[in-house]
Amino acid sequence: MWTYRGSMRRKHAFVLGLLVAPMLLFGLAGAAVAETVSVAVAANFADAARVIGAAFNARTGDEVTVSAGPTGGLFTQISQGAPFDVFLAADSQTPMKAVEAGLGVAGTEFTYAVGRLVLFSADPQLVSGPETLRTAKFQKLAIADPKV
Repeated sequence: MWTYRGSMRRKHAFVLGLLVAPMLLFGLAGAAVAETVSVAVAANFADAARVIGAAFNARTGDEVTVSAGPTGGLFTQISQGAPFDVFLAADSQTPMKAVEAGLGVAGTEFTYAVGRLVLFSADPQLVSGPETLRTAKFQKLAIADPKV
């Protein structure tokens, strides 16, 4: 989820970038006076946010600064006055908490991505779906925080 607390022009422009970044590359959005949009983004979406930010900058001239980190840590920064315009969280509860605390604008939250669990190996032959976990023929297993 995301929430926002900056100017409406920047909010609408960056949301446009999130939703239609490929179209921005083909010149379907108008340019405006250059500004800086400060984005707090959950680490798992940081690379995508940087790509979208670069496309947004190329089309509009507006700079996008991306600060990545854990959602809870970013919320703490926001609650202590960090000047982010956009907050891209890894969950839906934290943006709602930001809105309830008066740190975001009600009605601006939406789900921008949905994650899926996957099995991955540098050797594709080692992964055969759930059976991979049953056979335990692996040395290491990493899992994201299940609460997230």
